[in-house]
Amino acid sequence: MTRKLFGTDGVRGRANTDPMTAEMALRLGAAAGRYFRRDGRNGHRVVIGKDTRLSGYMLENALTAGLTSTGMNVLLLGPVPTPAVGYLTRSMRADLGIMISASHNPADDNGIKFFGPDGFKLSDDAEAEIERIVAGQIRPAEPANIGRARRIDDGRGRYVEYAKTTFPAGQRLDGMKVVIDCANGAAYRAAPDVLYELGADVVRIGVDPDGRNINDGVGSTHPGAAAQAVLDNRADLGICLDGDADRVILIDEKGRVADGDQLMALLAGRWAEQGRLAGGALVATVMSNLGLERFMTDRGLRLERTKVGDRYVVERMREGGFNLGGEQSGHLVMTDYATTGDGLIAGLQFLAAMSETGQSASELVHQFEPVPQLLKNVRYAAGADPLAVGAVQQAITAGETRLNGTGRVLIRKSGTEPLIRVMAEAEDEVVLREVVDSIVEAVEDAV
Repeated sequence: MTRKLFGTDGVRGRANTDPMTAEMALRLGAAAGRYFRRDGRNGHRVVIGKDTRLSGYMLENALTAGLTSTGMNVLLLGPVPTPAVGYLTRSMRADLGIMISASHNPADDNGIKFFGPDGFKLSDDAEAEIERIVAGQIRPAEPANIGRARRIDDGRGRYVEYAKTTFPAGQRLDGMKVVIDCANGAAYRAAPDVLYELGADVVRIGVDPDGRNINDGVGSTHPGAAAQAVLDNRADLGICLDGDADRVILIDEKGRVADGDQLMALLAGRWAEQGRLAGGALVATVMSNLGLERFMTDRGLRLERTKVGDRYVVERMREGGFNLGGEQSGHLVMTDYATTGDGLIAGLQFLAAMSETGQSASELVHQFEPVPQLLKNVRYAAGADPLAVGAVQQAITAGETRLNGTGRVLIRKSGTEPLIRVMAEAEDEVVLREVVDSIVEAVEDAV
């Protein structure tokens, strides 16, 4: 079955607009409940977390109604990071986990992500089956089998305690000053608490959510605020999370930004030296820089590429038995510690490297020289297909021909927003800009 509701990271859209309506959330909850109660037994449980968006209240209540109507018992965690939902789904022996978040998107958007009982995001097949149930008649539970709902007050605390266990035993962050930018999102309390309890001098920004300011000028998509805070406070490191804290961008002590590719390179190199890198490979997407691939090859390691989306990174990791993967955007998946991207735990791994080596952030964060890369986005109307337009296809072909093996072109639709992403890499930056701009112009004409 072709999926229409689900994108690369659950269901996502503008709040109170299809599909992010209370009605659809209720149906999704009921469909997921019916899917996970296929055996007809009672006692099935689902944990629900959310970020700090105003619409989270609406969607949380609607999902709860749908789930309990099909006999699921609901455990409400309140605002917690996405990786906390993955962790708590497994540790609390739940049958299903749900995170209400649109990640790095603006506050007016929201989304619904599903996790299986193993703490990993659902497969494409499972999402397609839930979508099939949504489209049909959903059979409710008998009155005696309607589910219950209750609040779990210590969900955040459980995650905080677990996150601290991923930092090397016996080490502390005493003497380190760390800026933590929580994007006014789901980790606004958990992330600073973890760093403080490990001994760091913590400078907090993006920790005042009001329901409307998530990702607004702060967080991993707007690292400038954290970079300035690092300089102003003479901090050793800046850690920028996104709205649901499943991705991270780092700031060194000089205020320079490092993306996920550099952090993956650092961890892959260190883990390989320590004999910890399973399969001698790192899993990344087609968006990761060619410089990362060269870094891995030079060390006798492999870079396995997938299509864009951390779910596809995780699927390849599980298929191949790999334990490290991620995306340039800052999703770092370390299956030794978490079932999904975890920005906080990734930041802790970097801090551990600083502590163990005695090197500064600027010495550790620049692992390879990136090949010049340029990415531009073009927004299009729902239902349109700019990539099918002949002039766009011709512009893409012309760009590939011009690079002639000296770089690459990658054009794709975003899986979470109505955007065409135009990306290219080339050693010659002038040629790079001209190739990207020509394709962007063709797409803009088409839309």
